[in-house]
Amino acid sequence: MADDACVRYTNAVLYENGVKHVGDILLRDDGSWSKSVGNEDVKYDIDGSNRLITRSLQNWHTHLAMQLNARDFSDGYSLDRWLNEAIFPTESRLNPDFVRVGSSAAAAEMIRTGSTFAADMYFYPTITGEVLDSAGLRGLVGGPVSDFALPSHPNAKSALDELDGVLKSQNEEDKIQYAIATHSVYLCKEETLTMASELAEKRNARLHIHVSETRKEVAQCHEKTGMYPIEYLDSLDFFKPGTICAHASWVKKNEIRMLKNHNATAVHCPSSNMKIACGGTMSLPAYIEAGVDVRLGTDGAASSGSGLNMLAEARLASLIQRHDHWDATLLPANEVFTMATKGSKDWAVWDLNDIRMRPLGRSGNRYLANLVFNGANCLDLWVGDKALRLDGKTLTLDENKIITNLDNAVNSYYEGIE
Repeated sequence: MADDACVRYTNAVLYENGVKHVGDILLRDDGSWSKSVGNEDVKYDIDGSNRLITRSLQNWHTHLAMQLNARDFSDGYSLDRWLNEAIFPTESRLNPDFVRVGSSAAAAEMIRTGSTFAADMYFYPTITGEVLDSAGLRGLVGGPVSDFALPSHPNAKSALDELDGVLKSQNEEDKIQYAIATHSVYLCKEETLTMASELAEKRNARLHIHVSETRKEVAQCHEKTGMYPIEYLDSLDFFKPGTICAHASWVKKNEIRMLKNHNATAVHCPSSNMKIACGGTMSLPAYIEAGVDVRLGTDGAASSGSGLNMLAEARLASLIQRHDHWDATLLPANEVFTMATKGSKDWAVWDLNDIRMRPLGRSGNRYLANLVFNGANCLDLWVGDKALRLDGKTLTLDENKIITNLDNAVNSYYEGIE
């Protein structure tokens, strides 16, 4: 019989919304699934007896092309030193070619580790968008807007003008969407924040901003404005539905309620906060109590201890919440995995023969706990009817070529620089 199914996995295990399904599984082109009756006309017929099928991971705060910035080139720096002595001087030498190399390496890592979506914030956003689209991935690609440290534009207005054109020309059905990525309250003047918010309103676009990442940022904002960062942004009527607030760690409960009132998304980035010693991470129970939409993100490779590996980020998110709140019941595997995959329309397929996935448990009840807390190899990755990875091999990118290009670019990037 004719069917819109893309692939059939026989004798497989599928987990969705915490419920385990066993048997012959059909993955459909539209992202849905059903049990197979055995006579469907499918594009792929795969033995799933040693495979676990889940929704793919999503990464809600990234700086993808930072893969170029050699992951530990600033290891041991405080946030101020990291930004002012490492990141900003390094990024001043960026060009579109370097961003293409870095974002290609990021796309390859996403596919290898089971992620199909990134909410990005980096320079030359259309280059990153092209790379993600070519790799078959999804993205919400934010074009950076700030009044300082902006190598791709002479000023904030120039960046906003470019984004206006990009947003005007995109289609709702495109896998790659664009956003307005105001850096922060400390790098954006009031006028810049207001212009960005007005553009988001005009183009029905999402905003993406770092907010309340450190105590110093919060204290400086209060000293300057008499308000804390989220209060200050609220006073400017900055927020629009779906605004992405990365980190959102040092906040008061009234600010959390503001995020809920504006239907904002807060992104928990534990590995980055811990590596740069921000002194605290998001207090998840307060966000849950307020009903705020919370996602997970890795931040950039230069500040993250987990690269773009969302399984590692989910594990750390669970552990840090339990540690900080003295509560071992917080974020069990099913809940944190749901947070890491929320909204995904795509599928990741994991290797049950990976030793880290064993034992499965007497009743087969350890799948998600093993996956989150131990990790596993991603064998297959599906976006719609397209296989980005199959049987442990990435199909849409040439990893060896990307590795060579990345090494060559880094050598060129730092040539003559100690």
